[in-house]
Amino acid sequence: MAVSDVSEEADSDSEGRIVEESNAIGPQLASRRIGLNHGSFSSFARRNYSVEAKRPMSRFESRVKQSLSRDNGEFGLKGRGNSRRRRFSNGDSDEDSDSDVEGRVFRKNMMSSAALRNYDVKMTRRQPMKTVEEDNGSSQEIQTIRDELKRRVLDGNAERQCGEEKEESHLSQKRFDECNISPLTIKALSSAGYVQMTAVQEATLPVCLEGKDVLVKAKTGTGKSVAFLLPAIESVLQATSSGRNQRVPPILVLVLSPTRELASQIAAEANVLLKYHVGIGVQTLIGGTRFKVDQKRLESDPCQIIVATPGRLLDHIENRSGFSMRLMGLKVLILDEADHLLDLGFRKDIEKIVDCVPRQRQSLLFSATIPKEVRRVSQLVLKRDHVFIDTVGLGGLETPAKVLQSYFIAPHVQHFQLVYQLLKEHMARVLDYKVIVFCTTAMVTSLMFLLLRELKMNVREIHSRKPQIYRARVSDEFRESKRLSLITSDVSARGMDYPDVTLVIQVGIPSDREQYIHRLGRTGREGKDGECMLVLAPWEEYFLDEIKDLPIEKSSFLRLDPDIKVKVEDCMARIDASHKEAAYHAWLGYYNSIREIGREKTTLVELAKQFCDSIGLQKPPSLFRKTVNKMGLRDIPGIRIRK
Repeated sequence: MAVSDVSEEADSDSEGRIVEESNAIGPQLASRRIGLNHGSFSSFARRNYSVEAKRPMSRFESRVKQSLSRDNGEFGLKGRGNSRRRRFSNGDSDEDSDSDVEGRVFRKNMMSSAALRNYDVKMTRRQPMKTVEEDNGSSQEIQTIRDELKRRVLDGNAERQCGEEKEESHLSQKRFDECNISPLTIKALSSAGYVQMTAVQEATLPVCLEGKDVLVKAKTGTGKSVAFLLPAIESVLQATSSGRNQRVPPILVLVLSPTRELASQIAAEANVLLKYHVGIGVQTLIGGTRFKVDQKRLESDPCQIIVATPGRLLDHIENRSGFSMRLMGLKVLILDEADHLLDLGFRKDIEKIVDCVPRQRQSLLFSATIPKEVRRVSQLVLKRDHVFIDTVGLGGLETPAKVLQSYFIAPHVQHFQLVYQLLKEHMARVLDYKVIVFCTTAMVTSLMFLLLRELKMNVREIHSRKPQIYRARVSDEFRESKRLSLITSDVSARGMDYPDVTLVIQVGIPSDREQYIHRLGRTGREGKDGECMLVLAPWEEYFLDEIKDLPIEKSSFLRLDPDIKVKVEDCMARIDASHKEAAYHAWLGYYNSIREIGREKTTLVELAKQFCDSIGLQKPPSLFRKTVNKMGLRDIPGIRIRK
């Protein structure tokens, strides 16, 4: 496989475990597999599970058995504080008790007036005053009411002040102009609205500016990009101040990013910081563009800072075009989202890249989590005396404090209807809404987008099957827009800074706990309010054990609007069958790669049939024999072989 192919594969979303078959994709892509995050998942691939083996029934099996025999009538849906909505009593006590997770804290009032801001808040109408002089005992009662009103006003002011303090808590008291940073960079920061540092920037900048190697653990949305770009720019300024005028300047800073979208975003932020620096350039080397176009751009517009995905960068290094010679002057190597780089299988690529750069350099490694694999790579990339900075802490919250998290348990056949209803209700009560809907695979994302577009909603889509130019255009549009919804796969889950996202909906089980947290992190950035809703089928409920320490709450009960059900089914029927077949193949491959579900092949095929019914297919699409064998689905009832 060519190195450029590796970049294309690793840049795809989490559906990459088994690539779906469809006429649109082609049979040659039909059986690609990428390793999973946890060591337990990789070890699972070496085991041989037998469906016929007699053993005690697992929690997942019992839940599946219940879900297959359960009526599709009621499901969990949290009351959102809308007075126009009908409420139902908690009649299905079995389902409620079955899905509660021990130790979880439940709130009675999820949507306070503060969370709703000024929208959909019921205002009590002032009653006309009556003549009270005749009542001798009424004066004391009136005074009591006045005192109560005064107390409520004071309490409200105190709560608002407390909320404002919390909203600014992500900022520190330290200013950028207090650091040893170039005046032109300070000017660019000020013109972009950056005056105070975030807590992460305050903790990391002094150490990075000293030239030390640093390993930083920091949550998403905390200003990590600026934290490593500022020291990088200072290194470029110091190196270029020597006065040597070279026709082709060396590459002084190299930033490795796991995805194309994140690489483009980092380059854009670097250009903002370099606004007043003449002669310093930034370029991206990412998949989805023609290799020769990259070469011409590098020759015609030499730069000192490169932001790249590992696969495309290796293409240029191994091409013998003089690019590797330019890397010999490297001063700073940066790995952003290091844990995700390793999740996507870039370890060998990183090792090759490190061998091609000078040993005398500064290295910065930023990661949201620090698993063992990141520790091993840090030993390869960083010096022994590197500094470890933990901005999260052992007791720190892994998710933004002001994001309200809830989950919904619904039969799979109702997921598309549920997402549509949740979107409609959110748009009705939030004026400047901005929503991201995460789906499990690229083809399921495409199907969700086609359905919502058919339902006349203002939506856009981003996933790995779209060309890079299209993805960049949609990403920029969503970043600048209001009243827009983005339907996406996991290519948008990490590092992407979309400001003012009001709601994140995750449909289907995330690949792991970290992916849930990263998806959630697209909202509630910079201390702002946000919501995150997780939609699961009853047999996916076991995933809640992995996030039971997070402040996520179960929903209350409500029936779907019957008009919405009919409308969604009619629009789904108008979508071409080829898109549905591709979504079925992708769905089957994704859940086959999840250990808790994929090891029970017979049950997996039954669940895939439920998904097939939910998207309006009369019978499951056929698969290639080679794909069936690789997925371990040979001789499983319900699997159709393509002839």
